[in-house]
Amino acid sequence: HSIATAPGHLLDRISGFFTSQSTLLEENAQLRARLLVAGQQAQRYEAGAAETAQLRRLIGAADRLPFAASPVEALYSGRDPFSRKLIVDKGTTHGIRSGQAVVDELGVVGQVTRVHPMVAEVTLLTDKDHAIPVQVVRNGLRAVAFGAGASGTLELRFMAANAEIQNGDRLVSSGIDGTYPPGLPVANVVRIERDAAYAFARIVCQPVA
Repeated sequence: HSIATAPGHLLDRISGFFTSQSTLLEENAQLRARLLVAGQQAQRYEAGAAETAQLRRLIGAADRLPFAASPVEALYSGRDPFSRKLIVDKGTTHGIRSGQAVVDELGVVGQVTRVHPMVAEVTLLTDKDHAIPVQVVRNGLRAVAFGAGASGTLELRFMAANAEIQNGDRLVSSGIDGTYPPGLPVANVVRIERDAAYAFARIVCQPVA
């Protein structure tokens, strides 16, 4: 009897094995799908948390500014590859005017240079045609920071080779131009090149914004 029923038991076991394998594969596929959805949700949560933190920093920055501020969002960068410009989502209908300073939670970003009804153009500090009067926090030394273009840095030009400035010095807006309020963070000095053959030093700065 055992010998006679053995083939049937073997077939049942084989059938059960393949059924279990099929079930495991199906469950595995379902778990992978759930894991993918959970990963996407986690990424959206992290992105939302980062955006919330950014908005909180911007709100805090607006509260600290010594003038009325209007929050804007950068839409896209300018199409000219030789300039450093941004297009923001507010214009004359929102009270934006040409010449206004643009800042974020870290410091000065640039200046509004062209305004349309619904959008405005912002020239960044690093644009080669932009300049901003600055002051060294450590000793009060005044200078003018010029945009260096594609390098994304600023340069202090026409500074004497023996000027009292050093790496790590923090630069803030001096306010003498009437555009940028005094005391806004602008950049940090990252490299100084002094050559006795030249009257001026080459001072490179990294924007904080």
